[in-house]
Amino acid sequence: MKVLGADVNHPSPIVPVRAPLSGTIVEQNTTGGTGVKSLDNSPNLFTIADLSRVWVVCDVYENMLRHVQVGDSADVRLNAYPDRRLRARIGNISRVLDPNTRTGKVRLELDNPDYLMRAGMFVTAVFRSKQEQPRPVVPASAVLRLHDKDWVFRPEGGNRFRRTEVQAGDTTTDGMRHILAGLSAGDKVVTNALLFSGAAEAE
Repeated sequence: MKVLGADVNHPSPIVPVRAPLSGTIVEQNTTGGTGVKSLDNSPNLFTIADLSRVWVVCDVYENMLRHVQVGDSADVRLNAYPDRRLRARIGNISRVLDPNTRTGKVRLELDNPDYLMRAGMFVTAVFRSKQEQPRPVVPASAVLRLHDKDWVFRPEGGNRFRRTEVQAGDTTTDGMRHILAGLSAGDKVVTNALLFSGAAEAE
């Protein structure tokens, strides 16, 4: 009892046992009235963690692993708080793939403001690579959304145009749209796809 910090001259039915560090109890393997033989008993009675800085473990498909590097940044959004965006950095990339999902584990490290993140939460992460990768851009109005696909109209000479499927990305602040696939730098497109499509159907 003296080892636990109790006053042997004034015994009490309750003896406070103080943790060696502050934090949050994330695991408890004992209940009230349970007998404990030794402080070295396994498993631990309690597990305490400092949750002011946490890890987020992401599954990244094998064909995308070449685009992520240790030290790259990422934007993390919590499913529970979709309006909050947190900035993280890649701290580790697993060298082993999960044979069932064909994904590799990528560990993000970030601060946990207001302790929003809790163990077991689901998040969505957008990685931001340090490597420059040129992308063609077109005016946002040049992209037509039709049947859940993105399209642009490309001139083929004379009065002939071809509707081409593309994979459109984010829109920039100056009204341009990134094209991830379907176009190459220098390709010409109709700048107002919706207006052009309506005029073509009217003829």
